[in-house]
Amino acid sequence: MAETPETDPRTAQLRQRLEAVNLRIAEASVAAGRSDNAPRLIVVTKFHPADDVRRLAALGVSDFGENRDQEASEKAATLSGLDVRWHFVGQLQSKKSKNVVRYAHAVHSVDRPQLVETLGRAMAAEQEASGRGPLECFIQVSLEDDAGAHRGGAAPADVALLAERVEAAAGLQLAGVMAVAPLGADPERAFATLADISARLRADHPAAEGISAGMSQDLESAIRYGATHLRIGSDILGSRPAVR
Repeated sequence: MAETPETDPRTAQLRQRLEAVNLRIAEASVAAGRSDNAPRLIVVTKFHPADDVRRLAALGVSDFGENRDQEASEKAATLSGLDVRWHFVGQLQSKKSKNVVRYAHAVHSVDRPQLVETLGRAMAAEQEASGRGPLECFIQVSLEDDAGAHRGGAAPADVALLAERVEAAAGLQLAGVMAVAPLGADPERAFATLADISARLRADHPAAEGISAGMSQDLESAIRYGATHLRIGSDILGSRPAVR
């Protein structure tokens, strides 16, 4: 007998994990005085199969994150009938821009002028071909003390220039900022810094209200400091499947 959503063990596991994460988000939002303004959950599905996206969509998840274009492109094509939004959350090579704009609702890792330029050109062509809406762009900010060892992101001093370039590019919409708390660092300090950067950005670009921050291990800290988008993977999907 074929499994149904009610009897499928993987669906039951995902439901339990999703409920636990949603409870954490709700409790952290109440503690931060944000019960009416909880952040959006983006489930990061990298290395997990498209079937898990189907299961989570059936459980009410509408936003999914990927950090590799090839995997994201394949999943978006396979699941084209699902009413979901795809978020590109990894470091993006400029040459991949024309692929990403075909499926992504948002790119959370805009960190250099060249990428803004290639995304703008790709969006101009894609909008002419398909009429799609604007691409939301989060400026990724490096919060590392050692600029040579970070995992991507613009220096805080460069955020204003990148914001101006995104705003000037037709087809791109400045959504806000994104950051990853440095490994081994205090996430409270990191997200407080990001909140300050966001406030300075909004002074010149009031609509850029987004703060993409917080993962499985630090979502409570991110919510405390104003995160509007959470990128959660392992606490919902579990360990990555073995590579075959």
